[in-house]
Amino acid sequence: MTDVLAPVAGRLLPLSAVPDQVFAGQMVGSGVAIEPSVPPDGAEAVVGSPVAGTVLKLHPHAAIVLGDGGAGVLVHVGIDTVNLGGEGFTLLAEEKAKVVAGQPLISFSPEAIRQRGLSAICPVVLMDSKPGAIDDPAERDVAAGDVIFSA
Repeated sequence: MTDVLAPVAGRLLPLSAVPDQVFAGQMVGSGVAIEPSVPPDGAEAVVGSPVAGTVLKLHPHAAIVLGDGGAGVLVHVGIDTVNLGGEGFTLLAEEKAKVVAGQPLISFSPEAIRQRGLSAICPVVLMDSKPGAIDDPAERDVAAGDVIFSA
Protein backbone atom coordinates (compact mmCIF):
# COMPACT_ATOMS: atom_id res chain seq x y z
CA MET A 1 0.00 0.00 0.00
CA THR A 2 1.13 3.51 -0.83
CA ASP A 3 -0.01 6.53 1.14
CA VAL A 4 -1.26 9.27 -1.18
CA LEU A 5 -0.62 12.75 0.19
CA ALA A 6 -2.65 15.93 -0.17
CA PRO A 7 -0.99 17.89 -3.00
CA VAL A 8 -2.41 21.19 -1.65
CA ALA A 9 -3.88 22.51 1.57
CA GLY A 10 -7.65 22.90 1.66
CA ARG A 11 -10.94 21.14 2.29
CA LEU A 12 -10.96 17.38 1.59
CA LEU A 13 -14.14 16.38 -0.24
CA PRO A 14 -15.56 13.32 -2.01
CA LEU A 15 -14.91 13.15 -5.75
CA SER A 16 -18.67 13.54 -6.26
CA ALA A 17 -18.26 17.19 -5.15
CA VAL A 18 -16.28 18.00 -8.32
CA PRO A 19 -18.40 20.04 -10.79
CA ASP A 20 -17.32 17.85 -13.71
CA GLN A 21 -19.09 14.62 -14.64
CA VAL A 22 -15.91 12.86 -15.79
CA PHE A 23 -14.33 13.24 -12.36
CA ALA A 24 -17.54 13.07 -10.28
CA GLY A 25 -18.56 9.92 -12.16
CA GLN A 26 -15.14 8.36 -11.50
CA MET A 27 -14.60 7.76 -15.22
CA VAL A 28 -10.86 8.45 -14.88
CA GLY A 29 -10.63 6.52 -11.61
CA SER A 30 -11.60 6.67 -7.98
CA GLY A 31 -10.20 9.28 -5.62
CA VAL A 32 -10.94 12.41 -3.62
CA ALA A 33 -10.96 16.16 -4.19
CA ILE A 34 -9.50 19.16 -2.38
CA GLU A 35 -10.95 22.66 -2.55
CA PRO A 36 -7.69 24.61 -2.15
CA SER A 37 -7.42 27.24 0.52
CA VAL A 38 -6.10 30.68 -0.41
CA PRO A 39 -2.49 31.01 0.74
CA PRO A 40 -1.72 33.96 3.03
CA ASP A 41 -0.31 37.22 1.67
CA GLY A 42 -1.39 36.48 -1.88
CA ALA A 43 1.22 33.74 -2.25
CA GLU A 44 0.63 31.07 -4.86
CA ALA A 45 -0.50 27.58 -3.87
CA VAL A 46 2.06 24.87 -4.60
CA VAL A 47 0.99 21.45 -5.83
CA GLY A 48 3.24 18.81 -4.30
CA SER A 49 3.67 15.31 -5.67
CA PRO A 50 1.08 13.03 -4.02
CA VAL A 51 3.52 10.08 -4.06
CA ALA A 52 7.19 9.32 -4.55
CA GLY A 53 7.85 8.19 -8.10
CA THR A 54 8.28 9.43 -11.65
CA VAL A 55 6.46 12.34 -13.29
CA LEU A 56 4.72 10.74 -16.29
CA LYS A 57 2.84 13.82 -17.51
CA LEU A 58 3.16 17.43 -16.47
CA HIS A 59 0.90 20.17 -17.79
CA PRO A 60 0.22 23.57 -16.23
CA HIS A 61 -3.21 22.32 -15.09
CA ALA A 62 -2.42 18.67 -14.26
CA ALA A 63 0.22 16.12 -13.33
CA ILE A 64 0.39 12.34 -13.32
CA VAL A 65 2.97 10.71 -11.06
CA LEU A 66 3.67 6.99 -11.35
CA GLY A 67 4.32 5.90 -7.79
CA ASP A 68 7.27 3.67 -7.00
CA GLY A 69 4.70 0.99 -6.08
CA GLY A 70 3.19 1.13 -9.58
CA ALA A 71 0.09 3.24 -8.91
CA GLY A 72 -0.48 6.26 -11.15
CA VAL A 73 -1.95 9.30 -9.40
CA LEU A 74 -3.48 12.23 -11.28
CA VAL A 75 -3.70 15.68 -9.72
CA HIS A 76 -5.90 18.02 -11.77
CA VAL A 77 -5.71 21.72 -10.83
CA GLY A 78 -9.18 23.19 -11.19
CA ILE A 79 -11.92 22.40 -13.68
CA ASP A 80 -11.74 23.57 -17.32
CA THR A 81 -8.39 25.18 -16.48
CA VAL A 82 -6.88 23.61 -19.60
CA ASN A 83 -8.67 26.48 -21.40
CA LEU A 84 -6.36 28.99 -19.67
CA GLY A 85 -3.49 27.78 -21.88
CA GLY A 86 -1.09 27.67 -18.96
CA GLU A 87 -1.71 31.29 -17.94
CA GLY A 88 -1.41 31.68 -14.18
CA PHE A 89 0.46 28.40 -13.68
CA THR A 90 4.19 27.77 -13.19
CA LEU A 91 5.77 24.35 -13.74
CA LEU A 92 8.21 23.46 -10.97
CA ALA A 93 9.28 20.01 -12.20
CA GLU A 94 9.84 18.18 -15.49
CA GLU A 95 8.37 15.10 -17.12
CA LYS A 96 10.35 11.89 -16.43
CA ALA A 97 11.83 13.43 -13.25
CA LYS A 98 12.09 11.25 -10.15
CA VAL A 99 10.30 13.00 -7.30
CA VAL A 100 9.79 12.47 -3.60
CA ALA A 101 6.33 12.76 -2.07
CA GLY A 102 5.53 16.42 -1.50
CA GLN A 103 8.07 17.72 -4.02
CA PRO A 104 6.69 20.84 -5.79
CA LEU A 105 5.25 20.22 -9.27
CA ILE A 106 3.11 23.27 -10.12
CA SER A 107 2.29 26.63 -8.53
CA PHE A 108 -0.95 28.54 -9.15
CA SER A 109 -3.36 31.04 -7.64
CA PRO A 110 -6.68 29.50 -6.58
CA GLU A 111 -8.12 33.01 -6.36
CA ALA A 112 -7.13 33.86 -9.96
CA ILE A 113 -8.90 30.69 -11.17
CA ARG A 114 -12.04 31.57 -9.21
CA GLN A 115 -11.96 35.17 -10.51
CA ARG A 116 -12.28 33.74 -14.03
CA GLY A 117 -15.46 31.95 -13.02
CA LEU A 118 -13.83 28.52 -12.87
CA SER A 119 -13.69 26.02 -10.04
CA ALA A 120 -10.27 25.68 -8.38
CA ILE A 121 -11.12 22.25 -6.91
CA CYS A 122 -8.32 19.68 -7.32
CA PRO A 123 -9.33 16.08 -8.01
CA VAL A 124 -6.72 13.53 -6.83
CA VAL A 125 -7.39 10.28 -8.69
CA LEU A 126 -5.92 6.79 -8.63
CA MET A 127 -5.64 6.20 -12.38
CA ASP A 128 -7.56 3.25 -13.86
CA SER A 129 -9.07 2.30 -10.50
CA LYS A 130 -12.65 1.05 -10.36
CA PRO A 131 -15.39 3.41 -9.15
CA GLY A 132 -15.66 3.20 -5.39
CA ALA A 133 -12.14 1.78 -4.99
CA ILE A 134 -11.30 4.77 -2.78
CA ASP A 135 -13.80 5.41 0.01
CA ASP A 136 -15.33 8.87 0.24
CA PRO A 137 -13.35 10.78 2.85
CA ALA A 138 -14.71 12.44 5.94
CA GLU A 139 -14.86 16.11 4.95
CA ARG A 140 -12.12 17.98 6.79
CA ASP A 141 -9.38 20.54 6.37
CA VAL A 142 -6.05 19.07 5.30
CA ALA A 143 -2.53 20.45 5.09
CA ALA A 144 -0.33 19.75 2.07
CA GLY A 145 1.40 16.44 2.79
CA ASP A 146 -1.37 14.92 4.92
CA VAL A 147 -2.33 11.36 3.98
CA ILE A 148 -5.66 11.47 2.11
CA PHE A 149 -5.96 7.79 1.07
CA SER A 150 -3.91 4.63 0.61
CA ALA A 151 -3.68 2.68 -2.63
